[in-house]
Amino acid sequence: RRAARRGGGSETGEMWRPVRHDADMTLVVELLPGAPFPGPEILQALDEPPDLILSGVNRGANLGDDITYSGTVSAAIEGALAGVRSIALSQVYSREPLDDEFGAARSWGAKVIEPLLDAPFGKRALVNVNFPPRAPDAVQGIRVVRQGFHDYSRGSIVEGTDPRGHRYFWFGLHAIEHTLDHGTDLEAIDEGFVAVTPLQLDLTHYSSIDTLADRFAD
Repeated sequence: RRAARRGGGSETGEMWRPVRHDADMTLVVELLPGAPFPGPEILQALDEPPDLILSGVNRGANLGDDITYSGTVSAAIEGALAGVRSIALSQVYSREPLDDEFGAARSWGAKVIEPLLDAPFGKRALVNVNFPPRAPDAVQGIRVVRQGFHDYSRGSIVEGTDPRGHRYFWFGLHAIEHTLDHGTDLEAIDEGFVAVTPLQLDLTHYSSIDTLADRFAD
């Protein structure tokens, strides 16, 4: 079944419709009627849990803080919550025409995935992979990097008026400018490398715990 694009769906779940299982289906993604992933509960419908979850390849980048609303990354997050080795894959698309817009992912995918098959993953951890928008022979290699951050204050918002006279705002029509911090996924992609970023699900800001606890102390 051809999957519909659900980019930005993040943790949207299938709570209102049953998930149906055909015995001859082997790909988890084939089981899902619409949303990126309905959670670890889906694995209870399988005779055996999968050894690996590959989410993607998404058309478009999932870099920096974009991962917080990415449907592609969220599917891998749900896999990690279920204790399954999970990898999110995204092809950054080029604004310049390429013969094959998925060429980098197609040529470099196995080179990235194979070393990860038996690599130690931490508990509730996953790996996020982005392929640069270049022809395969122009890709510079593979870098393991940390998550970067976009400068959303430098993003574009297009304001207009619809046919009924109501104002609207359209976000993200142009690339967001950002400062390329060293050692980040944003920098790696900008320099033509495949970006491999290990992610963890614990979002606790530990250095703030004591400070906030003092505010609520008796």
